[in-house]
Amino acid sequence: MSMRRNRNGVRKERIIMLASSALVLTALTVTGVYVRSSHRNINENNVLDLSAIESGAEESAENNAAGEDMGTIFAEVGTDDLDYDPFFQEANSVNVENERIIGNEQNKPAGDSGKESEEKSGTDAQSGKGAQDKSEKEKEQKNGEDEGMFDESSETMTEMPEDTEAIATTVQPMLDFGDEDSLVWPIVGDILINYSMDKTIYFPTLQQYKYHPAIVISAAEGEAITAAAEGRVTSVSYDPQLGNTIVMDLGNQYELTYGQLDNITVSEGSYVTTGDIIGNVASPTKYYSLEGANVYFKLTKNGEPVNPMSRLKE
Repeated sequence: MSMRRNRNGVRKERIIMLASSALVLTALTVTGVYVRSSHRNINENNVLDLSAIESGAEESAENNAAGEDMGTIFAEVGTDDLDYDPFFQEANSVNVENERIIGNEQNKPAGDSGKESEEKSGTDAQSGKGAQDKSEKEKEQKNGEDEGMFDESSETMTEMPEDTEAIATTVQPMLDFGDEDSLVWPIVGDILINYSMDKTIYFPTLQQYKYHPAIVISAAEGEAITAAAEGRVTSVSYDPQLGNTIVMDLGNQYELTYGQLDNITVSEGSYVTTGDIIGNVASPTKYYSLEGANVYFKLTKNGEPVNPMSRLKE
């Protein structure tokens, strides 16, 4: 009797275990089906519809080819979300209108566009005619001014406009120092070192004999030095032996060189006449310390030394 009870108990336990297993399998199967269905929906939502994009691109190309108004294409899109202004197109491109709608006109209904286009066409026609008339008037006025500036029949110049800039015409003196012209003394003084190009002469400070292409005139420091002839200043420089130096063009390849100057009153390019003050006597350089204050004076033609004593007036 007890064995029979035990068998019934084991049988009930097996039945319960089988039922539990079937219930668990059913629950797992249902859960798997639900998860798979949800995953499929997500993937379908993330798929990019290339056919729709291609269809939209073809439609946009057709609209542009047909000359459809850009304002109609972007009518459903808010202007606040766009950086592109459909009413402003690049110059020299297809369907260029070259206009930009600003203010409240940009928000006008599409129905008024045809009327505005007609009014704009009329206005453009009037503007074009007005611009043409204005251009013709300006051309006639310009021709009248040109004719008024110069009268060919009378060959006389008429009054120029007030805003016409005058042309500066500085008259430069003609430099024509000839072989027979003379020089004036740049300063009055004794000759410390004479001109000598055929034999050497003694230089006290240097304590040597040298050829000398100029003359050295004794002077008092600070005394005024004047131009020996009319000329143009071509160089103002400093020389270690001669100190501050001026080179002046006299014309016909003649040049004068002045040395040992101070407080120079001329500059390169300036013209001077005979007797104009060009500077003062400076303290002598170390090469003329024994000779004392002096003026170095040299005359050349085509770069070759000429004895200035042969041209100086007595």
